[in-house]
Parts: sequence; C-alpha cells; structure tokens
Amino acid sequence: MKLFIKKFSEIGLKDLAIVGGKNASLGEMYTKLVGKGVHIPNGFATTSEAFYSFLEENKLQNKLNAILNELNKKDYSNLNTVGLKARELILNGVFSKEFSNSIIEAYKILCSGDYFEVAVRSSATVEDLPEASFAGQHETFLNVLGETDLLKAVKNCFASLYTNRAIKYREDKGFKHINIAISVGIQKMVRSDKGCSGVGFTLEPESGFENIILLSGVWGLGENIVQGIVNPDEFYVFKPTLKQGKDAIIQKKLGSKEKTMIYSESNKPIATLNVETPLSKQIQYVLTDVEIHKLAKWALVIEEHYNKAMDIEWAKDGITNKLYITQARPETVHQTKKKNILYEYELLEKSEILCTGNAVGSKIIVGIARVLESPKEAYKLKKGEIVVTDTITPDWDPILKQCGGIITNKGGRTSHASIVARELGVPAIVGCNIATKVIVNGHIITISCAQGKTGFVYKGKLSFEKKQLDFTNLKMPKTEMKLILADPEKAFRLSSYPNNGVGLLRMEFIITHTVKIHPMALIKFNEIKDTVVKSEIRKLTAFYLNKEDYFVDQLAQGISLITAAFYPKEVIVRTSDFKTNEYANLIGGKQFEPQEENPMLGFRGASRYYHELYKEGFGLECKAIKKVRETMGFTNLKVMIPFCRTVEEGKKVIQIMAKNGLIQGENGLEIYTMVEIPSNVILAEDFAEIFDGFSIGSNDLTQLTLGVDRDSQLMANLFDENDKAAKKMIAMAIEKANNTGTKIGFCGQAPSDFPEYAKFLVEKGIDSISFNPDALLKGIENTYKAEKQKLAMQH
Repeated sequence: MKLFIKKFSEIGLKDLAIVGGKNASLGEMYTKLVGKGVHIPNGFATTSEAFYSFLEENKLQNKLNAILNELNKKDYSNLNTVGLKARELILNGVFSKEFSNSIIEAYKILCSGDYFEVAVRSSATVEDLPEASFAGQHETFLNVLGETDLLKAVKNCFASLYTNRAIKYREDKGFKHINIAISVGIQKMVRSDKGCSGVGFTLEPESGFENIILLSGVWGLGENIVQGIVNPDEFYVFKPTLKQGKDAIIQKKLGSKEKTMIYSESNKPIATLNVETPLSKQIQYVLTDVEIHKLAKWALVIEEHYNKAMDIEWAKDGITNKLYITQARPETVHQTKKKNILYEYELLEKSEILCTGNAVGSKIIVGIARVLESPKEAYKLKKGEIVVTDTITPDWDPILKQCGGIITNKGGRTSHASIVARELGVPAIVGCNIATKVIVNGHIITISCAQGKTGFVYKGKLSFEKKQLDFTNLKMPKTEMKLILADPEKAFRLSSYPNNGVGLLRMEFIITHTVKIHPMALIKFNEIKDTVVKSEIRKLTAFYLNKEDYFVDQLAQGISLITAAFYPKEVIVRTSDFKTNEYANLIGGKQFEPQEENPMLGFRGASRYYHELYKEGFGLECKAIKKVRETMGFTNLKVMIPFCRTVEEGKKVIQIMAKNGLIQGENGLEIYTMVEIPSNVILAEDFAEIFDGFSIGSNDLTQLTLGVDRDSQLMANLFDENDKAAKKMIAMAIEKANNTGTKIGFCGQAPSDFPEYAKFLVEKGIDSISFNPDALLKGIENTYKAEKQKLAMQH
C-alpha cells in the first residue's frame, strides 16, 4: 500500500526524503521540542511518494521533461513560458480518489470534528538544507478552510515546484528537476492576521556574531516582512545573559509597520489584503519584553537541538494571544565562511548622500543604478548594475544573480531582499523609503555598507579601499591588545578581530548619535525656554513616560551592544568627556552650558560630575551603566573617569557614583582613571590608592606636558608624542603603576605608527595597549616584535 500521509508526530529530520526539509523540521520540533515548552502548531504532511504517484497516474513526467528541455539555459529568455507550461500541466492533473480521501481523513483527525483553518505549505525534498535554503521558492497558502479548498491548495503547492524562481534556483544550484518532489504540510492555522508575526535568526545576520538572537516582527501576517513591504520592529537578545535569567534585550528598534496584512472578508479563503496600520499600533512594539524573552528562549532551544545556527518563523495568534514557532531551517550564509579571513572596505572620499537605509553586508560598490518597477523589467538590467526598486519578493530571484547590489525603499534586515543579498554576497541597502525617488536611473552611484548598520547611497563614483585581513598565522603578544571603540553598530564585526577586549569605549559617540539630547535638558525639561528645542525633545522622547528614562535606556542600549560583542572580555567605558562647547551642541545644551575661552582646559571630565551644573546629568550616565551591569548582567563592563585633576576630586566622583548605585568593588565593579594630566603622574601612588587601574591618554598628556593646544593648527608642529618630556611622563606613570601593582594601559595611535614606540612601552612594562580598529593589526605586529626583542636582550 502506498504511503500518502504522515502526521507531524510520526516524522523528524530522518524523513527529509519523504516530506522535505520544511516538514521534516516541523515534525522534528513537534515530536522533540513541544515537551520542552516550545509551541508548534500540529499538522500532517503529504509524502514525496504521493507526488510521484500523482505524476505517474496523470502521465506527466515525460511531458514535464520535454517542457524543461526547452529552457534556454544561456539567458533564460523563455523562463516565463517554460514555467507557465509546467504549472498548467500540473494544475490540469487529477488527484486519485485514494489520495484525496487520505488528505480529507487526516484533516478530519487534525480538526477533531469541526473543520478549522489550516496553513498549507510546500516543502521540497531537498529544501532547507544547510547548503541551499530554497527560501521563498515555493508557495504557501494560508487560512484554508474546508475539503474543496484544501485539495485545491495542495495541487497549487504541487504546481509551485515549477515557479520561475524555483526552476532558476535549481539550475543555479545544480539540482536535477526530476530528482525533486513536493511534500505539502497542512498545519493548524495561527491567526497572526489578528495578532503579529515575524522571523528570527540565532546569530547576528550581518556579521555572523553567534551570541545574538535577532527577532523581527510586524502586525498581521509575516508575508510583509518576507517581501520587505514594511519596516519591522527589531529586537536583539544576548544569549549568555538570557541563559542567566537577566534582562537580555540589548537593543529594540521600532519599525514603521505602516501596513498590516490580513485575510479578506471575501469568499476566497486564501485571499489577503494589506490595510493601513492605525498610528497607535505603528508606534507600539509588536511584542512585550516578556514575549521577546520567551521567543528568544525557544530560539535557543531550537538552536541547541539542531546544533547549528537557525532561521526561524514565529507567529502570535490574535484570538488566543499564544505564541508559536511555525518554521525553522538552518541558517545558510555564515555556515561556510572562513572565520580567520575578513575583508575590510573603507571609503576614501564622500559626496552627496542620496539616501540611507539598513546596510546588508559590509562591502562598498560603485555601479550604474537601474531603477526597476518589477521583475518583468529584467531585460533592462545589465550584469553588475545596482537594482533600485520598491521591494524585493521571491519573484525577483532569477534576475538578482545579475546584479552588483540591491537598494529598496522597503524592508528590514530579515526581509527576502536581505536574505538573498547575503546568499549572493552582494551589498544591499534596504528600507531607504525614498530610493526610487532620489536615485536617477542610469546614473553612477556608490553604495557603502562599510559604516556600520546604516547603509549610505552616494552620488557618483567614489574611490574606496578593499583589504584582506588574514588572522590565520597572527601571533598575539603577552601585552593585552585592546580596541578603542565608539560606534556600537560596528561592534559585532570588530569583535571577530584578534583582541583582549575594549580598552576605551567612548560614550560621547552614543550620546551624540543616538541620545542626541543634553541630559540636563531632560532633567529640567520644564525650564527650557526655546519652544523649538522643546518640540524636538518631545518628539524624540515620545515613547517614554519619563524623559530621563529615554537617556538611560538609549545610552544603555549603545553601551550594551559593545559590551555584548566582546563578552566576557573586559570593556572599559569612559564617562562623558565632552568639552562645554561640545555639550552645548547637543539638543537643549546651550541653555545648560557655560561659555568658556578655553574649553580644553575648562569644565570637563571629573570636575563636572560633582558640580551642581551637571551632577544630575552624571547621575543618568551612572544609571545607564548600572542598568548594563546589573539588570542586563554585563559585569565585564568597567568604568573610567576622564580628566581627574586631583585625588580629592577622584574621591568625590567615587562617592557620587556610589550614591547612584555604582559602588566600587560591588559585583566586581572596577573604576579606572585616565592618566592625562601631569598631576596624575606626579601623584600616581596616591591615585592608585583610590582607583583600580590607569589608562594613559597620550594626546592630553602630551599637550599638557608640552603646553601645546593639540587643536591649534599653528602649534601642530610642536605637538609630538615622541617628545622626550612626553615619553618621560609616560615612563614614570608605568613605573609607578607597576610599583603599586596597579593595572595600566595605553590608548593611542603611536604604537602602531612607530615600531620603536611599541618597543618603548613594552620595555617600560605596559599591561595593555588600545588601538583604533584600523591600527590594531599593525599594533599587534609591532608589539609582538618588541616583546621578542626584549626577550632576546634579557638572554
């Protein structure tokens, strides 16, 4: 007797050849993971045997082979015709009574009496393998109700084996059409049309960073995410602290979610329509923090079960408010990448920015913009041109192999455009909103994905540099090699460089680019006189009941991204070190900052933190750090105080920190200070009694040793870190730190620029050196050589 149906409870990964990747995975999760608390909707699958029997009974195989032999494999110019003929052949076939009855009987058992709506999904028998995702190649039909419509949907799934995109995909991957069958999964429908849905990755999809779970979500059906029709909410969850039961959400991004896909009220059960999302829901996250944590824990269970990074789909039923996992497949892009070889791209010039969006990948390319309305305009695209369009759906796949890059108005990091771009290895910028309006068809543009998560489209041809970084044979010195970082968007990628952590996390970048508002303008919002400034602050803090929480939350998210990227390695965050003229540039800052003749030597660093003008603002910085360390669980974060002029000042700052919940020594908290003023060197032993470590800031220490304003063009020739007096100061600082057993590091460019400077620091006994990312590899090389020379001298 032929086997046409298998229940989910009867199938697992071993049944890939019988029910395809998608259904085998659903069966695997249903049988193995429901007991671990993961919600999987129940269902059944038709078998590959059922598909082959259908072809045999209708005598279709030879006819299909003849049609597919007509395919022009050089330029695929007749792909539309071939695909249409093959699909029509299937749709004109007739199911045997035995097969139809098997489906209906299984449907009755699943529904236990009253028929309910089901999702009907295609699952190719080579689908969702680690080396070939087949994402979006075949059809899915949702909200199918009743016997007639179910049988019709199953046949449509059979026909979808020959969608144009599926035919082209198999040709590209070298699969023989005859060797592939379609299994159809029939699964209890999750009414996400009345709730929300989305996708998730158990790694960070751009960098391949493995400690992150990225969840994306929209209101209504998930098709809007896949097709990139709307910009979804995004949630980054950190695995190690999730396992510890901490608040593991390290970043939340609100998407615009302008459309909600629902089922139409017509008599066609599988018809959908996109309606405007009410503004109240556009400005609301689709998931609560509790739900984000629940989904992330499920994603972790799934990843641990499969023992590989996974790409999942989830849905929330709007009637029952229950969450479900509706699909899981292995992530395909980062599985095959060489971990020790990276490519760095750097833009060497800038021009007018045409638009920005979410960067996919980290490449830069120059090419001709080809603005296309739909895949029907494929003939206009020449090899290597950059596709500019509203959104990318699976129908685009056959032509995208030609393109050099992709730019879309709509879509997020988990949209189909992003997934395909990663698979093809081409840079993409998605969710630009205005790309098709501002980019002129046929013009040369430069697209840069090398500046973090934000991608930039520049006018014209810009020069850039591509470097291969090979860490395979890199030898690390004993001296700790750390990074100087500011931009959280680059953290995941940079964490794959050889390093011992972050020696200086500059908080100012996060405050300028993410927070944007002066902390005192939030604390004393009602005292602000400028109505334009008030309106700007209201707009930015709209989602926060308390304006101060905005500062704490946004700063904590920025810090936690970097701390997570390097976890469990040490990350040292320096509290804000703007000068008064720089603080004044923040929104609302002018009213709260004094005007100074020489801000470089004025009200900056430690002196601000206990002063009435900024003490409460510093309190918000402390709250953000406390949140990262305690609520989020990043105890690898340490704090560094800049520009601390006297020991008494240091004691005051430590007391203020304690009042704000940052108690030195508690929960392993270490407080460092910068060594950048001669007084820090002269009284190093006294400073060592109150601080846990030092970091030499060579720029300020050089300027104050030589009495040279480092910002002055007139004096530039006198500013020299290699000056004998400046180096003597540094040598004294290292010697005193070593004598008191205090850790001491060095922040600056000199050890990478000058091998002899690295040699000098190593000889004096520096514990760590922190470099800007572009100088790290050279710095490692110089330091390693210096250590070898020191060793040779000792012998």
